[in-house]
Amino acid sequence: MGLAGAAAIGIILAELFPLSVFTLTASAIFIVVCAVALFFWPRLVVTYLIVGSGFFLLHNFQTSNTEGQRIAAQLGNRPRMLTATGYVISEPKIAPNGFATFLLKLESIELEARKEPTCAVWQVRWRGMSEFGDELKLAGTAEPIAPPRNPGEFDMRSYLARRDIRRLLLVRYPEDGTLIRHGGGNPILWLAQKSRNWMQNAICRGLENTPEVQSFLSGIVLGLRHQTPEDIEEPFQQTGTLHLFAVAGLHVGIVAALLWMLATTVARLPRKWATAIVIPLVFFYAAVTGLHVSSIRAAAMASILLGGLFFERKAFLANSLAAAAFFLLCWDTNELFSTGFQLSFAVVGAIVLFADPLFRLLQRWAAPDPFLPRTLLRGPRRWMHSSFEWLCRGASVSLAAWIGSLPFILWYFHLVTPVSLFANLLVVPIAFFVLAIALLSLLSTPLLPWLAVIFNNANWFLAKLVLWIVQMFAQLPGGHFYVQQPHWPEKLAAQITILDLGAGAALHVRTASANWLFDCGSDRSYQRVVREYLHWAGVNRLDGLLLTHGDALHIGGAAKLLRDFPRVHLVDNPAPDRSTVHQGLQRLFRESGIKPEELIAGD
Repeated sequence: MGLAGAAAIGIILAELFPLSVFTLTASAIFIVVCAVALFFWPRLVVTYLIVGSGFFLLHNFQTSNTEGQRIAAQLGNRPRMLTATGYVISEPKIAPNGFATFLLKLESIELEARKEPTCAVWQVRWRGMSEFGDELKLAGTAEPIAPPRNPGEFDMRSYLARRDIRRLLLVRYPEDGTLIRHGGGNPILWLAQKSRNWMQNAICRGLENTPEVQSFLSGIVLGLRHQTPEDIEEPFQQTGTLHLFAVAGLHVGIVAALLWMLATTVARLPRKWATAIVIPLVFFYAAVTGLHVSSIRAAAMASILLGGLFFERKAFLANSLAAAAFFLLCWDTNELFSTGFQLSFAVVGAIVLFADPLFRLLQRWAAPDPFLPRTLLRGPRRWMHSSFEWLCRGASVSLAAWIGSLPFILWYFHLVTPVSLFANLLVVPIAFFVLAIALLSLLSTPLLPWLAVIFNNANWFLAKLVLWIVQMFAQLPGGHFYVQQPHWPEKLAAQITILDLGAGAALHVRTASANWLFDCGSDRSYQRVVREYLHWAGVNRLDGLLLTHGDALHIGGAAKLLRDFPRVHLVDNPAPDRSTVHQGLQRLFRESGIKPEELIAGD
C-alpha cells in the first residue's frame, strides 16, 4: 500500500513541477546512487522516498519530448496535407455518416516530398473499411485536435494528449486510403481481436432479431460498450449499474474460477501447473475485452492471488490491489489521471475497506441470539437468517462501492444515483448468471452448436429481465439527479448560455425558479453537446422549450429532448415551412397527445 501511495504522490508532483532534460538526468543519477545505498542499509521511510522520487522522474521522462510532441511541433498549428503509413491499433468505430474513427500507429509520414520515419500515434477519420491490425497508407489532412467549445462538453483533446495522441488525420474519401496488408501490428492483440469477433458471434447466435439484447450481451461479456446504443446505455448510467459494461472483477473472477475448475477438476492438474496455465489465459481474456484499466486491474489482482497458491504464500486483497496499481503505473504513469483508473481502484478499495464493517453493522439488526448455536436454527427461521445474511452482504458491497465511486461520479458525470444501492442488489446477481451462461455457450459452440443456441436463448430472457429492471429503476422519481459543479454564488436575475453548435442553435435561460431552452440543435448536437451541457448545469427539470425555426439544425433533437423531459412546456413556431423535420415533430406531438402552445403576433 505504501509503495503505491508513494508512486501516486511522485506522479502528481511531477505533473505540477516538470523538470528540464538536464535536471532529469542529474536527478536520475542521484536516485540510482541512493537506491544502491538503500540496498545495503535498508530503511522503510527512505524506500518510500526513493520510490516516490523514481516515479517523479519516470513521469517526467514519459511526458517530456515524446514522439507525438515532436511531430506536432514539426507540423505546427495549421492543417497540413500529408501521407501517413501505419497500423490500425484500435477497433474502428463507424459513425452514421460512414466515417470510421480509429488509432493509427505510424511508421512514416510523407510531407512536401520528404519521408520521415516516426512511431507516433494519431487519431484517424476515414470513409473507408479497415479492421484491427491493417497496415494502411492514407493521404489526408493532419490537423490539431479541437478543444471543447461548450461547457460540459467532453475534452477529447486533453484525453488523447494523455496518450500522446496530438493530431487528427482526416481522410475524406475511400480512394485516399490504400490497404497494404492484413494482420499487421502486435500478433497477440491481433489474435485477441479475432477471438473477440468469434466470441461475439457465438454468444449472439440465434438472437439476430433482438439487437438490443445483442448489444447488452456484447457489452457485459466482452466489454464492447461502444456498440451499445445511447438509449440502452443511459438508464444503466442513471441507475449506477453502468459498471456491468466495464469488464472488471466480476467478469475476470468468473472466468478465472471456471478455468481453475477445468484445470483442477476436469484435467486434474496440480495446483502449481493449474496456476501457470490460468494466469496467462486470464490476461488473454483482458486483451480480448480491450485491455481496459478495469480488466487489467482485475487480471493483475487475480494473478497475484493465484500466484500466492503457486508460491504457497497467502495473498491479501489490499496488497493485491496496491500491487496492481503499482504495476499499472510502472507501465504508464498517465493512467493515474484516467477516469477508468480512478473509478476502478476507488470502488475496489472502498469494497476492501468498508464492505466487512458495513456487513457487521447491518447484520446486527436481525442477528439471532449470539449464545444460541447455529445448529439449533431450524426451518423457516434458519432460511430467513441465511437470506438476511446474503442481503446484508450484497447491501454492504453495494453501499461500499457507491461510497467509493460517489466523488468521481460527481466530478466527471455530475450525477448522484441513490437508486443504485437497490438496483445493484437485483441486477448484479442476474449479471453473474448471464456471464456464466455466456461462457458455457462459448465452450459448447465448437462441439454442440445447438446447445449454445439454447444457452443464448436463456441469456435472452435474463438480458430482457435486466433491461426491464434497469428501465424501471431509472424512471423512479428521485432515483437519480444531476448536480451542478460547485461555484461561487452569484446574484443574477437570469443567466443566459448560448451554445456553439455551428450553424444550429441552442440557448439556455436560467432564473431562480425556471429553466428554459430556446431550440435544441440537431439530433447529433443534442446528444453530444446540449444534453451533456444540461447534465453539467444540473438541470433535472426543464420548464419550457421554445422552437424558433423549423430546420433540422435548430429543432432536430426535439424528439429526444421530449423523451428526456416529458413534462416540458412546449412553445412552437406556427410560421409555415417545408421542413420535413418540423412536420415529423408535429406528427409526433399529435400521436403523443402533446399540445404545444403557438406563438402569435405580439408575444
